Amino acid sequence: MKKYEIRLSGSGGQGVILASIILADAAIEQGLNAIQTQSYGPEARGGASKAEVIISNNEINYPKITKANILLSLTQKAYDKYIASLDKDGTLIVDEGIELSGNEPIKVYKLPILKNALDKFETNMVANIISIGAIYELIGEDILDKDIMLRSISGRVPPPTVQKNIEAFEEGIKLIRGYYE
Repeated sequence: MKKYEIRLSGSGGQGVILASIILADAAIEQGLNAIQTQSYGPEARGGASKAEVIISNNEINYPKITKANILLSLTQKAYDKYIASLDKDGTLIVDEGIELSGNEPIKVYKLPILKNALDKFETNMVANIISIGAIYELIGEDILDKDIMLRSISGRVPPPTVQKNIEAFEEGIKLIRGYYE
């Protein structure tokens, strides 16, 4: 397994920190090494937010990402700020509303994450879970077992929202698969 350095970015309130915790939890339950870090602006909602997850079957010697293999950006501001941190062979996942600079890597997935959260689930609160569904599909079940991912989601979201979040996770998987067809 290669080492995955994943940066999730957006604005406060979009749940990128929770998404990174869910990914790290699942990796640890899978028996992998994982570390999760986070930062956000002074405003809890609306300020800049980023979270990082490193997943490896080897020891992780440094807790910060040097070059992201996967970069998720849900806002233009997050994209502009973190695109330079993406490895040249990395994978970029952005919301469809983001204006790309043209210097992105070959693997770019421009997905209707926020639109589908609102249209299909009537809340932007599941955009983070749609995002980790997309990331999961790119990483593959060889790295993270789907049942473990679902348990991690179920254990971290409020109980009344578990089913909606599981459906949002499946929506993220479908969005990536739609790129392959």
